Amino acid sequence: MKNVRAKKHLGQHFLNDEQIAFDITDLLSEGTKNLVEIGPGMGVLTQFLVKKDFTTEVVEIDTESVFYLRLNYPKLSVHEGDFLQLQLKEKYPYPFSLIGNFPYNISSQILFKAFENRDQIPEVIGMFQKEVAERIVCKKGKKRGILSVFLQAFYDIEYCFTVNEDVFTPPPKVKSGVIKLVRNNRKELTVDEQKFKRVVKTGYNQRRKTLRNALKPFTLINESEIEHLLTLRAEQLSVDDFIKLTNHVR
Repeated sequence: MKNVRAKKHLGQHFLNDEQIAFDITDLLSEGTKNLVEIGPGMGVLTQFLVKKDFTTEVVEIDTESVFYLRLNYPKLSVHEGDFLQLQLKEKYPYPFSLIGNFPYNISSQILFKAFENRDQIPEVIGMFQKEVAERIVCKKGKKRGILSVFLQAFYDIEYCFTVNEDVFTPPPKVKSGVIKLVRNNRKELTVDEQKFKRVVKTGYNQRRKTLRNALKPFTLINESEIEHLLTLRAEQLSVDDFIKLTNHVR
């Protein structure tokens, strides 16, 4: 029980349904060569990953879980530490897929890190709070947010299935959702990426306002060409709409 309490403190809930664990690992694309699992705990996903025909490494912050994994999977490369603190290009100098029953309290930060390292991470399969999973997948509407736009610019995202509370120890208070992100064909944005991120953040930080009002801190050029977009709110815009908007920001 001590280990479960420790993991709960870290924001993680142990999945105890092996069929669901198998179903999550089965979402990995054919041709996967290198894989990094975040927060494996007692290895409910790991047990299936190590049987597959690719290299698996895991990152685990909980000392007791690290001891368990090293004891039961002696050939597995286990990094004890915080994934968010890793310099990924130094630690893993090759492309890798990312998988995990992600700790709820850092799941968005994990995705931001994937976004920043997108050319190194062609695929992400993760379990999140259902609300977070739905937000990441959402293409328009109130559930959509800043991270949705950033990720959808470079990944095709699919909501795979919902997981009920009773298959975790300790059970969370909410349902979970499993999503899959696969790198799309967009190599880079056709606008300055930092400017694009500022425009998206500014629009969403005042999401109740129309973009004409939300973007008042910026100087807009050729406004007539984006008149329709300026009458909308941030949640109504697609990735391409935001790129077009950014093109008109000086």
